[in-house]
Amino acid sequence: ADPLLLRRENGVEGRAVRVGTRRSQLARIQTDSVVMMLRDLYPDLHFEIAVAMSTTGDKILDTALSKIGEKSLFTKELENALEKNEVDLVVHSLKDLPTSLPPGFTIGAVCKRENPLDAVVFHPKNCGKTLSLLPEKSVIGTSSLRRAAQLKKKFPQLEFRDIRGNLNTRLKKLDEKEDFSAIILAAAGLKRMGWENRIGQLLGPEDCLYAVGQGALAVEVRAKDQEILTMVSALHDADTVLCCIAERAFMKRLEGGCSVPVAVNTVLKDGQLYLTGAVYSLDGSDSLKETMQTSVNYPNQNEDGPNDDVQHVGITAKNVPAQAQEAAENLGIELANLLLSKGAKHILSVARQLNDAH
Repeated sequence: ADPLLLRRENGVEGRAVRVGTRRSQLARIQTDSVVMMLRDLYPDLHFEIAVAMSTTGDKILDTALSKIGEKSLFTKELENALEKNEVDLVVHSLKDLPTSLPPGFTIGAVCKRENPLDAVVFHPKNCGKTLSLLPEKSVIGTSSLRRAAQLKKKFPQLEFRDIRGNLNTRLKKLDEKEDFSAIILAAAGLKRMGWENRIGQLLGPEDCLYAVGQGALAVEVRAKDQEILTMVSALHDADTVLCCIAERAFMKRLEGGCSVPVAVNTVLKDGQLYLTGAVYSLDGSDSLKETMQTSVNYPNQNEDGPNDDVQHVGITAKNVPAQAQEAAENLGIELANLLLSKGAKHILSVARQLNDAH
């Protein structure tokens, strides 16, 4: 019998919950970690991981990410499987998910964020160094316009070059060839892969603001599938949700994506959410950066009713106070508006044109 027909009156019990994942090792590790949390929460449920999917972003390895021009690079194939009911939920890095999801989908959970900072991994011969100690003209590999723009400005003596492929491929390219003195990766991915010992330098906000959603895992589900939505919502980490709503709202208002350098840093402390956001020209020479804050200190009201499935920049978080989510979203929009009023649109459109022309 179809596992979906086995559901009892009380929801998902007795049903196999199918989880979709990309093929890469990191995607598998991230998916496994989410499934482990779900198994702990719902010991009576049966979870199956369906690995089938190489996505567009995995297949096109000879082109810079920012050039492919496809918004949902790593997510499209997974969403197709979700739409066809082949899987019930999909685990992504939140930073891979566009700020507007296709109709019918929502982010049903945002898990507690791992360290969101960027990390420098050095070639073995540069072990123990930092970026500022590398010889002049050393080549640094990164596939991110955001990282390159910030670091070019901070370390003009270094050269930045594109490096693609999954984490394993990039580390191999670094170690086995002499092309790169170091590469920049997200600390979160290295930690999840168990390669924390390769982190030679963590780049704090003074060196490099991170990507929107970096370090957080998102669980994407069908927006209408109440059972699955309710089930995964237990994984929401309220603080991470609020930070990421603010960041995604900032990005969405700026219409930023892979093809322009947009960066953030978020701090949630004593009920106050502080969002720093910045936009850069491709070489980092031109930039705008501002910080704003708002209170997100609201009680959780259990209001059942028509608006319990309000999405904020693609996220449905029933168990996070609605007013706090609204405040976070407004903070992102207002910060973007402030940068736009200071000329962000010009910086971003020049960056976009230059990037397209390369």
